[in-house]
Amino acid sequence: MILLLLLAFSLLSWTIIFRKWSTFRQIRQKNHEFVDFFRKSARLSEIHDACKQYQGSPLSGIFTAAYHELNAQIQALGNHNPESPVLTERNILGIQRALQRASASELSTLEKNMSWLATTGSVTPFIGLLGTVVGIINAFEGLGFEKTASIQAVAPGISEALIATAAGLFAAIPAVIAYNHFISGIKDIASDMDDFSSEFLNLVERSFS
Repeated sequence: MILLLLLAFSLLSWTIIFRKWSTFRQIRQKNHEFVDFFRKSARLSEIHDACKQYQGSPLSGIFTAAYHELNAQIQALGNHNPESPVLTERNILGIQRALQRASASELSTLEKNMSWLATTGSVTPFIGLLGTVVGIINAFEGLGFEKTASIQAVAPGISEALIATAAGLFAAIPAVIAYNHFISGIKDIASDMDDFSSEFLNLVERSFS
């Protein structure tokens, strides 16, 4: 039962690892392409129309949210000269909050299933140790029925019991390594989102202030 439980933990964690690795690889590529396109484009509407090509990129997601908020702020102003609207500090703060909400949402998506990797890394060694303890108890109970106590009588039971500990470590070590690696990747992506948010706000301030 314990070995089957550890196998389930291991299989699920490896599934998450491969999916996360593929997702993070695509995100880095799409983020780089989106930033290049953003800096080369002359109009925000042109970038918004092209966001569908960069689906899956957190930068594309936060740009879309900020772009919609920018349009809402411009419409709320009701300026007589819609060709050159002027945004106030309050409007800029509204766009900034939209960027923060979108960034938080994107981070929540990136962190999905990370708790399972953390749980696997912390729990499976103890599950394996539990299996080892139970196995050793059974081995010594069997030894009590033998007429003569010898290492040959107890060694097979102990050896079998230690398999559970090995299985627990086998499930935990990749999960811990992957968790730390992905956490580092999430921090890098969060930094990219902060940089992009600042760049977007600077562009809005130059264009509409």
